[in-house]
Amino acid sequence: MARAAFLIGLAVLAAPLAARDVVDASEPDKLAVTVYRDPARSEGDRMNTDWPRGFAMISETRRVTLPPGESTIRFTGVAEGMVAVSAIVTGLPGGTIEKNRNAELLSPAALVNGMLGNRITITRTNPATGVASSEEAIVRTRADGGLVLQTSQGYEAVRCAGIPEKLTFPSVPEGLSAEPVFTIDTRDETGGTYDITLSYLAWGFDWQAHYVATLDEGRDDDNKVSMRVLSWLTVLNDNGQSFADAELMAVAGKLNIVTDMQQLADPPVAAPLRLTCYPFGSTARGTPFAPPPPPPPPPPMAAYADAEAIVVTGARAKSAIMETAVAIQAVEEQLGDLKLYRVPEKVSVNAQGLKQVAFLNKQDVQGEFLYVAYCDPGDMFDRIEDERDMETTEILLATKNVEGKGLGVALPMGGFTLYEPSETGPRLVGEETIRDYAVGQDVEIGLGESTQVFAECARIERIDPDDEGRPWVRMKLLLTNANPGSVRVRANLGGASDWEVKGVRGTRLKDGNRIFETTVSGNGRKEVTFRMRRSG
Repeated sequence: MARAAFLIGLAVLAAPLAARDVVDASEPDKLAVTVYRDPARSEGDRMNTDWPRGFAMISETRRVTLPPGESTIRFTGVAEGMVAVSAIVTGLPGGTIEKNRNAELLSPAALVNGMLGNRITITRTNPATGVASSEEAIVRTRADGGLVLQTSQGYEAVRCAGIPEKLTFPSVPEGLSAEPVFTIDTRDETGGTYDITLSYLAWGFDWQAHYVATLDEGRDDDNKVSMRVLSWLTVLNDNGQSFADAELMAVAGKLNIVTDMQQLADPPVAAPLRLTCYPFGSTARGTPFAPPPPPPPPPPMAAYADAEAIVVTGARAKSAIMETAVAIQAVEEQLGDLKLYRVPEKVSVNAQGLKQVAFLNKQDVQGEFLYVAYCDPGDMFDRIEDERDMETTEILLATKNVEGKGLGVALPMGGFTLYEPSETGPRLVGEETIRDYAVGQDVEIGLGESTQVFAECARIERIDPDDEGRPWVRMKLLLTNANPGSVRVRANLGGASDWEVKGVRGTRLKDGNRIFETTVSGNGRKEVTFRMRRSG
């Protein structure tokens, strides 16, 4: 009796485990794509459309019908940049036993390798008569060293006879798909139909903002300006998969990312088929032949070059610049210490495409042009005959990110373009990149050098500030303004930890520098004297 029980136990151990049923999840019913900027991209860097290094959180809701017991669920059409280890599946009664990512896509090489030793059909067309004839053949080599078939005529290398040939495969080998596939193993004791959600990170996305501002006509005498500001959110998807009718969100702010998502993504490979011709077209008959000339190289692939590559959502342009009626505008939300912009209507994030959505539309933003002069106690004040002997000042478009100035929303970093109206149409005033600005911060955008406001700021005595005893040295700031209206000029006195100042009112600290500001009247000239010395 014991021997019989032992033999039964061996038989149970030797029996193969039952294969899991493979179940295909439906196409996504709901899609959400949340795009994060490239964490390594800093202020002033533009989005790299050839190699985006940002990522996205993709959430897909699908329906699946499971049999009783263990089964494998296939999710077809996930992003090729999927980071499989980040994937989470919710809504399954039995949870997840194991996760897998297919490593190979359906391709000519994969078809050949999957049919090794099996029958396919080869069809040849006689170039003289145009008559096509077909016969069965057996695949005898893999795809990486030339494709050799065994036919009734012997062993033949494909595409080496100099006549048109076509291969027909009876089926797709198991495990191959034209789209990337992610699978999980699960267990359901009773079976049933469930709505499940697959969420994962994917590599190969990025986004950026761009602000287009147009000054209103007319300018106050004190150089104050008002302008209209429209900002666009441009989302880049470099994956080969589109996400149709998705809820689109973009996150502004810098995340601390320690994971190399590019390495973890490990996209599936569609291996090419490499055909090699032998000295003879048919090894059975031994007939010599002249190999056909190699095919011409394919044209270079230009990413996003077609007319449909950039899709603008939510605007009806009435002019080339700014007369725009915004239909869809992203809404700002809080995400921890970051900002999230949610597009209120579903949009399609196309494969290898750019999507643009308006996310800021302010009609009356108040600001002013501010001019910056730099003071150097190490220089001697030179004899000034006219403005040609003076230094140019730096122009800043200055405002404050508060509702009282027409803003009061988070401003993600991106490009900034300023136009001014004229009788012949809008004219470009300047372009710059801006950093992230939180609500309440001063916003100052550089617009280049002024040709109207000049400055000279240096010491006017021979005492050197680096002499022993840290002596006070007399300084003079000379300003001229050729504008008809008054202007505000900021004098930058250097690092706050380097210099002490006396003899001038209103000094303050800004961005680590000691500064003071003064006003110069229209077509006027102004001198300011003060003292500086090295900090102890």
